[in-house]
Amino acid sequence: MRLIRPASLFAFLLVALLLAGCGEKPAYKQQSYVFGTLVEISIQGEDEDKAKRVAAQVLKDFDELHRTLHAWEPGTLERINGILAHAEPGKPARAALPPGLIPIIEDATRFAVQSEHLFNPAIGNLVRLWGFHADNYEPDIPPGGEIERLVQARPRMTDIRIDGLMFEGGNPAVRIDLGGYAKGYALDLAAAYLRGQGVKNALVNIGGNIMALGRHGDRPWRVGIQHPRRAGAIATLDLRDGEAIGTSGDYQRYFLVDETRYCHLIDPRTGWPVQGVQAVTVLTRGDKAGVLSDVASKPLFIAGAAGWRDMARRMGIGQALFIAGDGRVRVTAPLASRLNWEDNGATPTVVP
Repeated sequence: MRLIRPASLFAFLLVALLLAGCGEKPAYKQQSYVFGTLVEISIQGEDEDKAKRVAAQVLKDFDELHRTLHAWEPGTLERINGILAHAEPGKPARAALPPGLIPIIEDATRFAVQSEHLFNPAIGNLVRLWGFHADNYEPDIPPGGEIERLVQARPRMTDIRIDGLMFEGGNPAVRIDLGGYAKGYALDLAAAYLRGQGVKNALVNIGGNIMALGRHGDRPWRVGIQHPRRAGAIATLDLRDGEAIGTSGDYQRYFLVDETRYCHLIDPRTGWPVQGVQAVTVLTRGDKAGVLSDVASKPLFIAGAAGWRDMARRMGIGQALFIAGDGRVRVTAPLASRLNWEDNGATPTVVP
């Protein structure tokens, strides 16, 4: 058995290295550790006092959001999960929701339905069973009976009903884990705040989930797409104003047992970590670009080689890159035209 630590720090450093080589006047930067990963705010073209103030506020907002949405530590979401766990047949759990959490749960539910529940934040108990809820997890496969019990309970976001400020849940197997949503939501919040403060050029990087505003001096913000099996980028990309990019990979949080890789991305249909996929990257823009970049990569990853393209269409994703378990690369035509391939061994297949 072998335990593998998260690779989000390396993804972060990859982006930082690309930015350092741009040649323009350095952007003002602030860093923190939030959402279980390294976060950096880069602001270009503002005086240092203003850049320092707005970056600090963004990081403060991130910290508050993290405490609110953390599924495993004392806070708002943990309290709700505790209430949901006490639901009984014919006696649903019922309690008040903080107003700010209502649109988040409703939005996550819409994405769950859109993805045919492959994006399923209600499977927090499966995440915990596999140990991926903790920073320090053990390379251990759970009992098959426990996995099957949770799969048969069919926890879904649609098990939660919201009426005004009240929520009701009748499935005690539901445990909400917004880890696949919160970083994207934070990107959208940061972008709205920065624009509201008159900041036109910035890059917000939450462990490799990235949102771009404006430009880096006289050129676009350039980021790298992490190679899933070795150090460095498989490709680079110039982000346009308002675009967000997100990647799900089996190299971020995983462990090996008898040389089989078990990653943190769990298929709700089977209760087991997805195999046969190395990474999925999506590029989004427009309303809720951050959330969509975070959410959409998950159902594409879970859908696998046979279903990722149809799932991309279902999620409204036109620009996506899929790397199969054997290393074969497929990329949609709109994204292929914008990528600069750094890996000479990559032979991508372009799909409509």
